[in-house]
Amino acid sequence: MQKKVLFVGESWSATLMEVKGFNSFYSSKYETGLGWIDKAIEKAGYEFVYMPNHIANDQFPFTLEELNEYSCIVLSDVGADTLLIPSATFGASKILPNRCQLIKEYVLGGGGLLMIGGYMTFNGVGGQGKWWATPVQDVLPVQLLPYDDRMEHCEGVRAEVTLPDHPVFAEIEGEWPPVLGYNKSTIKPGSELAATVCGDPFIAFGSFGEGRSAVFSSDCSPHWAPPEFCNWKYYDVLFKNIIDYIVK
Repeated sequence: MQKKVLFVGESWSATLMEVKGFNSFYSSKYETGLGWIDKAIEKAGYEFVYMPNHIANDQFPFTLEELNEYSCIVLSDVGADTLLIPSATFGASKILPNRCQLIKEYVLGGGGLLMIGGYMTFNGVGGQGKWWATPVQDVLPVQLLPYDDRMEHCEGVRAEVTLPDHPVFAEIEGEWPPVLGYNKSTIKPGSELAATVCGDPFIAFGSFGEGRSAVFSSDCSPHWAPPEFCNWKYYDVLFKNIIDYIVK
């Protein structure tokens, strides 16, 4: 049976106000950061199950049994509040399971977890990601910072491999393309620091209970991942290797 990856986040809606002299009007659009990471996961042989932010708020699993249907959970540019405040809790004060605690239990029981950086993962823009204050922090290989952790680099910065013999770098050669930013964190004792950027963790792995987790501290799509990175010939290989390593 094909292993399934539950990919959560990488979606947003935007409202634009245009003013033309005396008149003004609004327009809106819905977008996702797909087009690269989804293809990489499917190419790696996994079933890609996509759950955008507005769907995850109410449809991310509320039971461990449901989570265990997946070999890996990927959190990408989705804030902790999306899981901590389902609409029934916000609108009707209904008591529901803490899904961040369920993710921790899922990893401890043998599941794989990958957190990809962005404006709403790690701690994110204005500290709104807030994953450091959840049980998910307990099963990540890095310590998240309790404040806005974005490191913006419009000049472009490149990752440096620190464990060249690590399986995550199999078949990857040469200089890496630049990224335009990342989420700053600190490595936990006992974790595998596979690559750094500006001296901070870029790719790291950790084992917790029966499971394994990873972080990729930049983005998997624009804007932090520019075309040079998204179209890099080793992009698919890199994410295949990351997920293969954490899936048991």
